[in-house]
Amino acid sequence: MNRSFQAAGRACAVAALVSAAALLAACGSQPAGSGAGSQTPASQGPGTSGSATPTSTPSSPAPGTSSAAPAGAHPCASRDLGVHTGNGEGAAGSTYIPIVFTNNSTATCTLYGYPGVSLAGGTPVRQIGAAADENPSTPRKLVTLKSGGSASALLRIVSAQNFPAARCHLVQAKYLQVYPPNQTTPIYAMYSAAACSKPVHLLTVDVVKAGTGG
Repeated sequence: MNRSFQAAGRACAVAALVSAAALLAACGSQPAGSGAGSQTPASQGPGTSGSATPTSTPSSPAPGTSSAAPAGAHPCASRDLGVHTGNGEGAAGSTYIPIVFTNNSTATCTLYGYPGVSLAGGTPVRQIGAAADENPSTPRKLVTLKSGGSASALLRIVSAQNFPAARCHLVQAKYLQVYPPNQTTPIYAMYSAAACSKPVHLLTVDVVKAGTGG
């Protein structure tokens, strides 16, 4: 009888060990699978891919915007324009000069209305006297500039010497400060002239028209 019980005890012990080993193997395989699943989102999460998008976007909007815009649909920006003065003519104490805008960009753009114009000088360069008045005699017309195309606005400059010294306070200007229509960044064109530092209205500007004005 003792031998039978001993044999039975050994059999039970072996069975218990086999069951425990199987249970441990089953439990051990569970965390490994769940651990791999939890690591995948951490390495490919939105924080990683999302942080790269904003840093790369700002470098590309300008060429994308200009190439996608229909021809002539957007105003010419100051950065895309060159400005110079054309041949001037004098008459009755005034000088008439065309302000010529050239589209230096590769995209077509438009000019509409009056430029903002004033004389400028000094170090640093700043506006001298009053800005140009707008001449209302010519209606506004949309001007389309292809790449390399030009348009102009006629500027009248009354001689500063026509005004009393006390009213004018005569100084020398070296530039025209020009704001293209609908823009807030000026462009400076070389132009030497006597100017009034006091708010005397020496300048009158016409609307922008196609061509160089002379």
